Amino acid sequence: MTLLPSPRLLDPRGRRVLVTGASGTLGRALGERLVRAGADVVGLDLRPSGDEPFPVLGCDVTDDASVAAAVAEALELLGGLDVLVNNAGVGGPAPAEYAPGEEVRRQLEVNLLGTWRVTAACVGALVAARGRVVMVASRMAVMQLPLAAAYGASKRAMVAYADALRLELGTHVSVSCVYPSAVRSPIHDSTRAAGLSLEGMSVYEPLEGVVDALAGAVLAVRPRRDVTTTRKGAVEFFLARHLPALTDRIVARTLAARAASGAFEGAALAAGVVERNGGRP
Repeated sequence: MTLLPSPRLLDPRGRRVLVTGASGTLGRALGERLVRAGADVVGLDLRPSGDEPFPVLGCDVTDDASVAAAVAEALELLGGLDVLVNNAGVGGPAPAEYAPGEEVRRQLEVNLLGTWRVTAACVGALVAARGRVVMVASRMAVMQLPLAAAYGASKRAMVAYADALRLELGTHVSVSCVYPSAVRSPIHDSTRAAGLSLEGMSVYEPLEGVVDALAGAVLAVRPRRDVTTTRKGAVEFFLARHLPALTDRIVARTLAARAASGAFEGAALAAGVVERNGGRP
C-alpha cells in the first residue's frame, strides 16, 4: 500500500498523529509506516522501549493523572492533533463461566476505559482540527470466541463507545473502528501459557495487512465507519452482524472438536468446557 497522496488518501506529510500502545507490535509498525510517509507521530505506552523511530511518552492509560499529563505533552510536541489511534490493549484467559476477577478488570480497564480516558483528553484538539479517531477493535467485537470473554466484551464495549462518540462529535470528528482478527504478538502469551490457545479457532493474519488497513483509516479522504482487514474478515463481519446464530453454531462446533481432541488438556480454566463437550480431562 502506498501512502503517497492519491484521490483516496490525504497527504500524510505533516499530519499529526497520536498512537497509544505505540511500543507494541502493531502500534510501533503503524507509527513507523506513518513516519516514513512524512506524518508527525507521537506515541504513548506504559513501557516505551526507547528505540522507536518516533517519540513515545510513558503513559498508564488506567490512571487519570498519567493520561492527562502525557496527552498534554504529546499535543505540545505535535502542535495539535489530527488523528488519535486507540491501539493500546491487553488480552488474557477469562472464561465467561467464572466470576470476574483481576484479569477481567485489567482488560476492561485498559481496553475500554483506557481508550475512553485518552480520547476524552484529546477531544478539544480533535474538534479544533476537525480530526478523526481510529479505534483498533477486534473481530471479537462482533464474533466472540470462547475462553476469552473479557477481551471480546471489552472490544465490543469499545465499539459501543465509538458509536456514542460518533454521534456526539460527528459534526467535527470522524470515528472509525478497525476489526483485525489476530496478529502474532505478545498479547497472546498469557492465554497460551494458561493452555487456552485458540490457534485452531482463529487464523493469524499478516501484520502488514493490518497496518495497511489502519494507515488507510488514518489517511482516507472519506473515512469509513467500520474497516475489516482481510476478505475473510469482511465475510466474518457480515455473518456475525447479520447471521449471528449461524456464526454461533460454527464457533461452537469448532470448540467442541478442539475440546474432544485434547487441545485444552491440563488447562484448569477450560475443564468445564472440556467436560461438557465430551473431551479428555
